[in-house]
Amino acid sequence: MARTIEPDCRQCRREGRKLFLKGERCTSKKCAMERRPVIPGQHGASRKRVTEYGLQLREKQKVKRMYGILEKQFRKYYEDAAAAKGATGPKMLSLIETRLDNVIYRMGIGASRAECRQIVNHGHICVNGKGVNIASYRVKIGDVITIKESKRELDMFKQLKGMKIVMPKWLEFDTENLTGKILALPEREDIDSDIKEQLIVELYSR
Repeated sequence: MARTIEPDCRQCRREGRKLFLKGERCTSKKCAMERRPVIPGQHGASRKRVTEYGLQLREKQKVKRMYGILEKQFRKYYEDAAAAKGATGPKMLSLIETRLDNVIYRMGIGASRAECRQIVNHGHICVNGKGVNIASYRVKIGDVITIKESKRELDMFKQLKGMKIVMPKWLEFDTENLTGKILALPEREDIDSDIKEQLIVELYSR
């Protein structure tokens, strides 16, 4: 399976913002963006001039790295959004948000999207009572997400019981029963406001 092998903290520094790729470390003083918030490389601190194309490319790379998606799959999300009704940018982000690994992350089951991707790949998650181990599986309204009965005694899941988790309004998760539900599809206001999706649309429509 293809994956990004560049160090997580280096990716954050390259994009000039926290992408929260390492869970709790990103909110601590150990975070690379706290200690050395400059672009990696010998001339990173002196890079200043950015073209219009450069802005568009950096925005695409930022979102790809944030969600842990490679180029071929990311472009497919754009093409699906462009073929659907409505504004392409918000629709593309909505499709990405409904990936199973991201939904698990939004529910607070894992500390980072990478951890949630691993949880799904290892077969710990059920959708509507059936095991699903595909991280890019696209959830739908009304889908019920549960942790497999045989996996609930793992420490990573036992610590969820009784926790208060803040999550988007389009999701719900019962920490006592370890069961969640998709209440609606995510709207643009439910997604990171720092993302400038129009730049990505402009890049792909060149």
